[in-house]
Amino acid sequence: MMKKLHTDSNDTLLPAASGKLQLNHCKTVGCINFGSDDKNHYVLQRSNPNRPTLVCRECGAFPPVLSNHDVVEEVSRLKLMQSSGLPACSNPECENLGLPVLTHRHLYHAFGYSGDRQRYRCKCCQATFVDRWSGFNGKNQVQQKLLALLFTGYSVRDICRRLGMNPKSFYDQLSHIASRCRRQLSMFDARLFKHAQDLSLASDLVPLQPHSSNGVSWIASCEAASGYVVGQHVNYQQNDVENPSDQHDPYVDGTRLMAAPGARLVEVLPPAPQGILARVDTKYREVLSRPNLEDPLTSMPLINYPTKGCLIRPQYTVYAHYLHLSQMLEYNESLSIFMPQEPLLRSACISVFMERIKDKTIHPIYVENDQGWQHGQEAGRVDIVLMGWWRDRWAFTRHNDIGKGICHLGGEKGNEQKWLELASHDAISKYQKRFHDQFAQLVDEPRRKLRPAGLLPLLDIYRAWHNLCHQDRSGLTPAQQMGLTSAPLTLEQLLN
Repeated sequence: MMKKLHTDSNDTLLPAASGKLQLNHCKTVGCINFGSDDKNHYVLQRSNPNRPTLVCRECGAFPPVLSNHDVVEEVSRLKLMQSSGLPACSNPECENLGLPVLTHRHLYHAFGYSGDRQRYRCKCCQATFVDRWSGFNGKNQVQQKLLALLFTGYSVRDICRRLGMNPKSFYDQLSHIASRCRRQLSMFDARLFKHAQDLSLASDLVPLQPHSSNGVSWIASCEAASGYVVGQHVNYQQNDVENPSDQHDPYVDGTRLMAAPGARLVEVLPPAPQGILARVDTKYREVLSRPNLEDPLTSMPLINYPTKGCLIRPQYTVYAHYLHLSQMLEYNESLSIFMPQEPLLRSACISVFMERIKDKTIHPIYVENDQGWQHGQEAGRVDIVLMGWWRDRWAFTRHNDIGKGICHLGGEKGNEQKWLELASHDAISKYQKRFHDQFAQLVDEPRRKLRPAGLLPLLDIYRAWHNLCHQDRSGLTPAQQMGLTSAPLTLEQLLN
């Protein structure tokens, strides 16, 4: 049976909003239809019903369509993952979902004990749960040794042999450590967001396992100066799903859950361009060649789909990542977000923070620079160039044949010198690269390429270690630089 096309003459032109959330709109900041959810301002493309695209009647922009309901579902999934093991309400229908007792005590009642562990009851839905880590950690010494061996490059087999445990016990201990790390970080994160009225974030989106082609993407955001990682998520869930979606249909629920795609035609890539201007232009051309502008996986010729679990279309995880951050930034008054040239990051940031862009309280900025650029140096002569189909306004400068370019996605003009000096996403890119280098043996293990679930606890552990224990050349941790702690945490303190 032929699939019914959505027409632009009825109420189904835009996917149904989820509450007040409608992420399908024109994303050209200078257009009069920017952020409008009036269906009369758009036409729905009909050439390919498997990937519907809105076309703005005013500016001609063509943002892909996505399901608002599935974005909200993805936010709930990320909250449950981040609060896994923490004392928090886990009822998906409750408004306190994923809000830990440690930072939201007013939302819960102390409700007795289970053995030596504290039990709580949610004031909203009356669900009860136990703080499993409120008792004494009898495995502290073993877990310290495990982490020490893991961070110094020992394989899982060697660690198990040295500690006298089997692989299942190793991964059980790793999951317990990850839960304790999430517990520690929840308190520091809440403190940071509560007092950071003026904040600069850096975001990046990279493959979790760069040499696997398994489609698992890793988005992370950190405070741009200190490198304190405030959030990281992957578009993968460990549980198998019945009947995941072969095609992306944003008009039905569950379309974010992605089935294994078929093989595609491999195209020979041209040689990498030389010079920053050429690289930016090449990226725009690459983006326009994607079947879906906001889905980098649609340009991959082959995806080695994981043997266990399910992939999630990356646009849903990225939108949910920024929605999760926006909910934590309720006290923030001025926000800057620096990111590499990736339209998915741009679209998600603009859609989620649309009201703040209109109020000019946020500065989303593309940043690209050559290797060797010294962060913080003053910009020299600035050249303005309009790039890509969207005619984005880029500002370029050079020092000794080393170039840097920025593009203010909110349309601000006149502060190019300032952003060329300050804007950088190097802190988060270096964090992700260090993770890949530190655990290369695990990340690139042949069997691990199709079973990425084992890396998820390691992400939480590494984030906690990086924020609270890892010292830079000045001897300060990111948490110290943000004023959250007075001294680095030891492994013993991290695990208690």
